[in-house]
Amino acid sequence: MGYRGKAVLVTGGLGFIGSNLALRLVKEGADVTVVDPLLAGCGGNAFNIEPARESMRWVREDVSNPASFREQLERAEVVFNLAGEISHLHSVLLPARDLEVNTVAQLKLLDACRRWNRGVRIVYAGTRQVYGVPEYLPVDERHPVNPVDFNGVHKYAATMYHLMLSRSGEVDACVLRLTNVYGPRMALDVPCQGFLSTYLRRALFGQQPEVFGTGEQLRDPVHVDDVVDAFLRAGSAAQLRSPAYNVGGFEVLSLRDIALIMSRLGGTPPPLFREFPTERKAIDIGSYYTESRLIRDELGWQPSIRFEDGMRMTVEYYRQRLRHYIDPDNPHPCCKLGHPGAGLTEIDSAKRAS
Repeated sequence: MGYRGKAVLVTGGLGFIGSNLALRLVKEGADVTVVDPLLAGCGGNAFNIEPARESMRWVREDVSNPASFREQLERAEVVFNLAGEISHLHSVLLPARDLEVNTVAQLKLLDACRRWNRGVRIVYAGTRQVYGVPEYLPVDERHPVNPVDFNGVHKYAATMYHLMLSRSGEVDACVLRLTNVYGPRMALDVPCQGFLSTYLRRALFGQQPEVFGTGEQLRDPVHVDDVVDAFLRAGSAAQLRSPAYNVGGFEVLSLRDIALIMSRLGGTPPPLFREFPTERKAIDIGSYYTESRLIRDELGWQPSIRFEDGMRMTVEYYRQRLRHYIDPDNPHPCCKLGHPGAGLTEIDSAKRAS
C-alpha cells in the first residue's frame, strides 16, 4: 500500500490494535515509531511488539507530552492515532481520568501536529460507542451521535478536534469508528475492556462464559487483521473523501451465539446467563451492528474473517504465549482503577488519585 520507506508514527503502539498495526507496517517496509507510556488500564504490553522490536523505535512517553517525541512527530508522513482508554465502565467510575486520557491528551497531540507537521495525515481510532443506543440498524455514518457514557462523550470530543482541524487544513485527518475488535494481543489482565476479552480469558482457563441478559443482543465483531487493513487504506489513500468511516465485522451474531462459539473453542460448559449488574445495565446499548458500505465504496475495504475462524486463531495465539498476558494464578484480575470487583477502598483511592 505504498508504505515502504515511509516514516509513520503509531500512538498507543503497544496496545492491542496499535501493536498489530505497527507489526504490519514493519512488514510493509515502513520506518515505524511507536509512542506508548504503558499507562495503567489502557492495555499496553511491551511483549506485543516483540516479533519486530529491533525494527522499530519505541518512545515511552504519553501523547499529552508531544515535545518528548517532537523529532519523530515532525518527520512523520502518517500518524496512526490509537492512544487512549476504551473502558466504558472505567469512564463512569473515573470520568475526570477518562477526560484527561481521551480528550485533553488528544488536544495536546493535535496542537503539536498542526504546529510542527502541518497537513500531516492522521487516522484516529474512534468508536461506535459515540452513537449510543441505535435508532436503527445497521448503523451508518449518518446516525445521530448520542453516547451513553463519559467514554463516548470524550471520544467524540477528540473526534471533533481531528475533524475541525482537518476542515481548516491544519491536519489531514479521518476517523475510523470501530465496532468490537478481537484478535491476538488483546489485553487479558485489564478488566472492563469489553465482553470479548472476558469471554476469551474464561475460555483459556476452561471456564464457561457468562452472558448478561438474554443474549439476544446483536454484535458484528471484527478481527484485528481486518481493522489493520482499514487503517492502512485510510493512511495511504490519495484523498480522503469522507471524514469518518464505520468499520464493522464480517457477520452479525447474537451474544448467545458468540458465547456458544467461545464454549466450543474453550471446551467449556455452555454459557451461564445472568441478570445485568446495575452499573453495566445503565450503559448497555442493546443490539448494534455496522453499515460499512462507505469505507467499502471509497477505500475498497471490507472484512474477510469469520468470527469463529478468527477467534480460533486467537485462542491458539494465547495458548502459546499466555504467560506474557496474564498471571495463570489470577485469571480474573481485579482492576484498581475502579472495577466493580475491587474493594471500596481501592475505588476510593483511585478516585482520590485522579
